[in-house]
Amino acid sequence: MTIAAACLAGCGSAGGSGSPTATPQFVQPSSPAATEPQVTESAPPPAAAAKAATPPPAAKKSSVPKQTVVKYVFPVDASNVDFHTTHGKYPATDLFADCGERFVATTSGVVLEVSLKDAYVKGRPDGPLNGGLSVSLLGDDGVRYYGSHLSEVRAGIEAGVRVEAGQLLGEVGKTGNANNVCHLHYGISPLCAETGDWKVRRGVIWPAKYLKSWRDGGQKSPVSEVAAWEKENDCNP
Repeated sequence: MTIAAACLAGCGSAGGSGSPTATPQFVQPSSPAATEPQVTESAPPPAAAAKAATPPPAAKKSSVPKQTVVKYVFPVDASNVDFHTTHGKYPATDLFADCGERFVATTSGVVLEVSLKDAYVKGRPDGPLNGGLSVSLLGDDGVRYYGSHLSEVRAGIEAGVRVEAGQLLGEVGKTGNANNVCHLHYGISPLCAETGDWKVRRGVIWPAKYLKSWRDGGQKSPVSEVAAWEKENDCNP
C-alpha cells in the first residue's frame, strides 16, 4: 500500500507523435418519400386539381444525431487487477497488475500516439516523458483513452492504425515515473488543440466508475462527461 501511494503521487504522461483522426461520422435519419398525387379519369375542378398536384411537405429531419454504438472492455486483460478511485494531482487512475499483463484497447478506434522509448529522467519537472512507453487511442465514441508505464508496445501498434475493442496494445510495466511499481496509468480525455497536449491526455475525468462497469461486463460510457468537460474548458479539437 505504501508503494501504491508513492506511485499515485508521481504518475504522469508520455510523449509521442501522430496525427489525430477525424471524429466519428453520424448519419441523419432519412426523410420518407413524398406521396405521389392520384390521377383520375375525369378531370377535377381547377382548384381541386391544383391542390392535388401539390405534394405533401417532406418530413423534417431530426437534429439529434444517432449515437455510434461501441463496445467497452476493461483495459487490463488479467484476473488480478486493483485500482484506486483517486489519483495524485489530476483525475486519472492507476491500475495495479503484474508486469507483462495485457493492456488492451478500451474500445474500437484509431491509434493517435505511441511512445516506444523511455526517456524519463527522475527529478526533472513533470512533462510528456513521465509515462515512459505509452499508447493513446481515439475511440469511435470520440473519446481519447491513454495508457502508460508500459514495458512493451505491441508490434504494429502505431499512429493511424485501427484497432478493435479488446485488441492487445502492449504490456503493463513500470517505465517513466512509475516509481518501480508495475502498473498502468490510465487517462480519459477529449482530443484538444492538437495531438501532444499531454496535460489533457494524461486524464481529465475520474475513470473509476467506468472501469467498475466494464470489469463487470457493463457498458457505461464516458462520452457525456467528457463532452461536458470539453465545453467547460474551451477545448478546441
